[in-house]
Amino acid sequence: MTHSTETPEVPIRPYRVTAAEVVPGDLLALTPEDTERHRWHVVTHTLPESPEVIRVTLRPPLGGVDHEEVLRREARVTVAGRRLDVAAVPLVSSPALDDVEFRDGDRLHTLRAVDPQAEELTYVRRWGSWHSDEDPAGGGASDEDVRRWAAEADREGDVVRHAPRPVRAAEAAGARRVVVTGLGAVTPLGVGTGALWDGLLEGRHGIRELPDGEFDGLPVRIAGTVPVDPAGLLPRQAARRMNRAAQFAVLAAREAWTDAGYADGGTRESGLDPERVGVSLGAILGDASVLVGGDRRLRDRGPRGVSPLTTPMTVPSQAASQVSLDLHITGEARTVTSACASGTEAIGQAVDRIRFGRVDVALAGGAEAVVTPAIMASFAAMRALAEGDPAAGSPSHPFAKDRDGFVNGEGAGVLVLESEEHARARGARIYCEAAGWGLSADAHHVAAPDPSGDGIALALRRAVRDAGGQLADVVHVNAHATATVDGDLAEARALRGVLGRRDVPVTALKGHLGHLQGAAGGVEAVAAVLTLHHRLVPPTVGCAELDDAIDLDLVRDTPRALPDAGDLVLSNSFGFGGHNAVLALRRVA
Repeated sequence: MTHSTETPEVPIRPYRVTAAEVVPGDLLALTPEDTERHRWHVVTHTLPESPEVIRVTLRPPLGGVDHEEVLRREARVTVAGRRLDVAAVPLVSSPALDDVEFRDGDRLHTLRAVDPQAEELTYVRRWGSWHSDEDPAGGGASDEDVRRWAAEADREGDVVRHAPRPVRAAEAAGARRVVVTGLGAVTPLGVGTGALWDGLLEGRHGIRELPDGEFDGLPVRIAGTVPVDPAGLLPRQAARRMNRAAQFAVLAAREAWTDAGYADGGTRESGLDPERVGVSLGAILGDASVLVGGDRRLRDRGPRGVSPLTTPMTVPSQAASQVSLDLHITGEARTVTSACASGTEAIGQAVDRIRFGRVDVALAGGAEAVVTPAIMASFAAMRALAEGDPAAGSPSHPFAKDRDGFVNGEGAGVLVLESEEHARARGARIYCEAAGWGLSADAHHVAAPDPSGDGIALALRRAVRDAGGQLADVVHVNAHATATVDGDLAEARALRGVLGRRDVPVTALKGHLGHLQGAAGGVEAVAAVLTLHHRLVPPTVGCAELDDAIDLDLVRDTPRALPDAGDLVLSNSFGFGGHNAVLALRRVA
């Protein structure tokens, strides 16, 4: 039901004629009101009935049923300024749907066939109602609405077509469903997902003053730091060969591994083929302090003072390689570096590796440790850092009227992903489905976000589409929201533009944690999974007064129950240079 190749889009140049001048092929509007409403018909046949009267047969220009009009020859009508090939205009009738039993997944295609420039709309039945992405602000149509549209279609000049959800036979090969079976986290709220989730629900934050003398003289001396030394939680010899970010990653990966029901130690102890397991971690720098420390020792003590471990402990891929070593994973150990979107993109890439059979299991997320004097000074020089007293409340104010910048942070968040059949075969507990993900690039500025939010919107739509869902399925968004003035506004604009006027509950975690850079996507994905699992949305900390320009349903003060009418949660990550990544998670019944 689209424009056929024989019926190109018609330029409308209306002018008045008498009915006697009308010939087959003319686009005809009977009244000035029809012209205003873009209600046209193709004249398919004319028949003189008397010297004063002519009978014309009319059909909607994009296809439909015929009807006849009897016009006096001198009657004034409007034609559109060009003629159509009558044979190219299909004669179709919309079927009655009164006795059809609708199911979720059914599609309805509607076309206002009397308007030559109309576009077909597609509605999908989800959760008992019909939704179109072309009308995200709509609340959804009922089954009775759809039956009425079909019953009235021929009379109104519309064409309605129902496409039942296809019933597919089992396929020998194809994309596999990916599920989340394990979670691990090391954050400013503490070590473990329990500390993270309790802190989020209780509205606590982990932002602290930086006491070390190396931070003396900096204009900003607060950050979201992990409250324990990770080296003390690992064997001493192993910890000495890891940078701080890798230590975070290994601790989070170990927790996620055991949370998924696998044996301590790794793949061999768990009876897994190590070649069918992978690692995918995001990082911007990993641990910037190693290179800075090596340079300082070179200047103070000469070349002999530089450790041979400086280079392997500097590269951003150290976290992925150390997780691979720790759990004896040989399938792959990949590192994704796309600024603050790194963790989310790393999860998305792992989803695809499992989907298409490259591996069966993957540990995916992000790890970062860049709370160093040089990085802090650089962010301060950009005027990007928030200031404030952590004792008086979180200095990070996402979406707030008084937001003035982000708080630098550190940590790691890791998910265990695996194919659904692999998880079901071993009787694993499944948190949710890792249903899809979306990427885009702003191509706008080296650091500033595109104020239109168009790039963010593209990533959001792609994530929902990749998940095989509809925008009406989205019940919650874990926002990136770093508390920068322009960044929060661009994200809010994109979310409202994509989701329409529906009040989808949104939360932002930067007030709890600070901005964990390349680890943010991993930690926030862990929180999004727990939100789905517990059906509870954590509140946003630090937003005492919502910015009037932020037109979102922001969850504040206390947790809120997750809505039931839908099944998708989105986790957003956006980075310097215009990197946009969105993860879509689906509730599993």
